[in-house]
Amino acid sequence: MLYFLLSLVPLIWLTVIKSKKSIHMLQQNYYDESNRYLLWIKNNLKKVFLSYDLVLFIIVVGFILNNVITNILFALLTLFAIIEIKSVKEQVKKPLVITSRVKRMFVTELVLYSIILLVMILLFNENNITVYYLILSVVTYLNHFVLWLVNKINIPVEKCVYLHFKHMAQNKLFSMNLPVIGITGSYGKTSSKNILNDILNVKFNSFATPKNFNTPYGLIRSINQYLDKFNDMFIAEMGAFKVGEIKTTCKLVKPKYGILTTIGEAHLESFGSRENIQKGKFELIESLPSDGVGILNGDDPYQRSYKLKNNCKILWTGIDSDDVDVRAVNIKLSGSGTTFDCIFKGDKNKYTFNTKLLGKHNVYNILAAILLGREFGMSIDELKRGVASVKTIEHRLELKPYGKNYIIDDAYNSNPVGSKMALEVLGLMDGKKIVVTPGMIELGDKQYEANYNFGTYISDVADYVILVGRNQTKSIYDGLIKSKYKKDNIYVINDVKEAFPIINKLATTKTYILLENDLPDLFNE
Repeated sequence: MLYFLLSLVPLIWLTVIKSKKSIHMLQQNYYDESNRYLLWIKNNLKKVFLSYDLVLFIIVVGFILNNVITNILFALLTLFAIIEIKSVKEQVKKPLVITSRVKRMFVTELVLYSIILLVMILLFNENNITVYYLILSVVTYLNHFVLWLVNKINIPVEKCVYLHFKHMAQNKLFSMNLPVIGITGSYGKTSSKNILNDILNVKFNSFATPKNFNTPYGLIRSINQYLDKFNDMFIAEMGAFKVGEIKTTCKLVKPKYGILTTIGEAHLESFGSRENIQKGKFELIESLPSDGVGILNGDDPYQRSYKLKNNCKILWTGIDSDDVDVRAVNIKLSGSGTTFDCIFKGDKNKYTFNTKLLGKHNVYNILAAILLGREFGMSIDELKRGVASVKTIEHRLELKPYGKNYIIDDAYNSNPVGSKMALEVLGLMDGKKIVVTPGMIELGDKQYEANYNFGTYISDVADYVILVGRNQTKSIYDGLIKSKYKKDNIYVINDVKEAFPIINKLATTKTYILLENDLPDLFNE
């Protein structure tokens, strides 16, 4: 038995390595919310099943050697699997965060494996050693599913933990009696949140959820850890993958004000249809009280056509539409920012605003913030100062120097409208233009078409294209070729890090590099 137990040391090491990878994917798939983790497994069968430890239980089946040699071979084979797995250098963009939930999962997994090993020790029989190895090898090989089971086992515990911190957050928020502003939409939520926060902070001490904390868990953490007694108002970004999730979030924080950015095809795969996206996003506006205020985009047909089931005050923003409460005209985009005039309903004057932000979609976000700022009693001068002070938003058309050249960092999760606007911004620049992209995701049946069209738009703007991921970007490549784009100007790589040596070689004169989208680790090829 001693040799048997010693031979399992490498297997324990391998299990730890695989468990970290499995939990990492679980975490990035929101702990299998709406079966996202199982869907990831379905879409990545090669990555899940064609692993080096597959050889372990295949060879174990054929073991007819004496037990000591079996122990040694098993340990050596496990070490080989570890070396091969460790030698594969995967690009990690968002590392595993060791949260309390992750620690609880590790403990549950340890208990499961300990039970299996304890049963083997208590019933140990040298004649069955090959069977023991087979069982342990299979369990290790299927680690992705073991962690899925662990996640399910922990659901009752996680619900109790969630309810505890939820009650803490609600008690804290409602005792402070703050105005709560909800922001949602298919895209532009984080930009709109940051813009509104910067503008309101000219007059108030507002607090916005940090980073992309836009789930109920993220909002609870934001309230419990970051919201303090000096804040005058709370801005809550609200994300969703299916109908009903925004409504649940609204029950948590009870917003009185709401901003709906744009309704598009982001997360179409999980929502199922654009109509479901429309219904899901409007849950914010329909959750507002009768004395609440909703800010809608008058240029968005999916907002204009919706039959709203709420009698709260509705204000409209627009650029192309004139039947709105605030409209932006004379928009001038440049490499240094954007200038535009504001026309308010019932006011014949025009007010000029300046911002460092790039892109027409940011004008919509600013207009929504301006309208809400006026609702809170901010003057035109305060609003102008606020708009001028808005900071560039990380990974969202963020212009950054790169040696003598510039990077337009639009690496946050892209969408058909946002990617097209990013190309419009790139087209304004006076120099060589390079696009680096892995394409767009989570668009369901429309994903190929959207990326194909993206390729055709790129062909009109970019001098060179660097595609990240051969399989992921095939539709973009097809769109480029269909548009008669020069093949010699297309580079296909598997890791975004490989793009920069290519860029350095191509950037012989002043160059602007658009980084459009940066897929999370679960989409690595």
